[in-house]
Formats: sequence, structure tokens, C-alpha cells
Amino acid sequence: MPKMKTHRGAAKRFKKTKTGLLKRMKAYKSHILTKKSSKRKRNLRKATVVSKGDFKRIKQLLP
Repeated sequence: MPKMKTHRGAAKRFKKTKTGLLKRMKAYKSHILTKKSSKRKRNLRKATVVSKGDFKRIKQLLP
């Protein structure tokens, strides 16, 4: 059986944590930033963990 290929788009967007969870960056931080408060933009900078519902699908893309 051939090797599994990593989905390159997913590889660039998600990183595995030491405990096996997937880290991702938040959305809504690329444009139309003038109407968003500084606090909101600051909180969007932080990484977060992928939700349980999406975890299974994304895990298949990253063998």
C-alpha cells in the first residue's frame, strides 16, 4: 500500500500539540479591521484548539 499523503493546505493551517490536540488560528483578522475594537483584534491573534466535531475530519488530512 502506498504512503498516505499529507494534505498540504491542512498542514499549513494546523499544528499538533504535545497532548495530541490540534491548534489553529482564529478567523476574521485579515481585513475590515477598522470597525473591530482593539480588544477584539487582540483576542483574534491568539491560537485556539480545534473543536471536537472538526477534529476527526482534520486528523484524517494529517496522517
